Amino acid sequence: MLEIRDAGITFAADKRETVAVRNVDLDVPDRSVLALLGPSGCGKSTLLRSIAGLEPLTTGRISWDGTDLAGISVHRRGFGLMFQDGVLFPHRDVAGNIAYGLRRTGLPRSEIDSRVGDLLELVGLPGYGSRRVSTLSGGEAQRVALARALAPRPRLLLLDEPLAALDRSLRERLLADLGSVLRSTGTTAVFVTHDQGEAFAIADLVAVMASGSIRQIGPAAQIWARPADAWVAGFVGYSSVLDAQAAAAVGSTLALGSGSLALRPTALRLDPNGPLSGRVELVAPAPDGLLLTVRINGVGEVKAIAATDVPVAVDDLVRLRFDPAGAAVLPGRDALVGEPLVG
Repeated sequence: MLEIRDAGITFAADKRETVAVRNVDLDVPDRSVLALLGPSGCGKSTLLRSIAGLEPLTTGRISWDGTDLAGISVHRRGFGLMFQDGVLFPHRDVAGNIAYGLRRTGLPRSEIDSRVGDLLELVGLPGYGSRRVSTLSGGEAQRVALARALAPRPRLLLLDEPLAALDRSLRERLLADLGSVLRSTGTTAVFVTHDQGEAFAIADLVAVMASGSIRQIGPAAQIWARPADAWVAGFVGYSSVLDAQAAAAVGSTLALGSGSLALRPTALRLDPNGPLSGRVELVAPAPDGLLLTVRINGVGEVKAIAATDVPVAVDDLVRLRFDPAGAAVLPGRDALVGEPLVG
């Protein structure tokens, strides 16, 4: 099991210090996948590099099965690495790339060839062994990079935005395949991404990072249903947050205590018989209908959903109904009424 305790990483440049990672505590159980999720510059890739041994900790401890990894080189940690651009060796064919790490173990050639063949089957590229890497598509190259990282049977696989350079449809297909491969091989993995869809699709646990710190960690369903604060809510797709008074104004009967109410766009829907009224300020197409920005007196500016066949325009007065399935109660008072969270 990977254990991280009070990890901190500080960079010094031009007589100034920049804290990239601060006070991080994480456990990654064996045979599980942890996603480090956060915006660019939040410290997630820096933390991954430190786990790999490429970046020293300033404070804290990283250990594997109770053994402190400080001072243990990258090549002696037994971890596999896969990055955004795969970095295949252009002078080797596909089989040669996958076998690279195996040849350093001293395995017989027959066992290496068998392992390479098994991995090509696993990643959906049977018969590709003799192909030149320059002939591969982006998706094929990433499959080869994954096979190469898995070849030595690493005790931990570290993946840094491995799908970010691919187009959306290919990324979605490879994400499903990657999740299947990790689970079928029982590989423990840490997966860095800025995309909540990727994190929620592949990970058993998600750690949401911001400004070098972990804001929330838990199963994806828990983070989606019960975000820890307004920032996390905004990052995973909630569009606005209301205090108790404004929440009551939209018809919420959820018990807020001293907290506030985060709303996804689906929490408010256009309904000619709805109890709420507001003025439309913006109309935009969305995957599940029209996305409206509506200003409601006593509440503020919120998002709402309308069916694509409903005629609605800016400055229209509309009626809305509240759907509690699109809302989540947040602990504490951490945002203003109707305040947009993340653009």
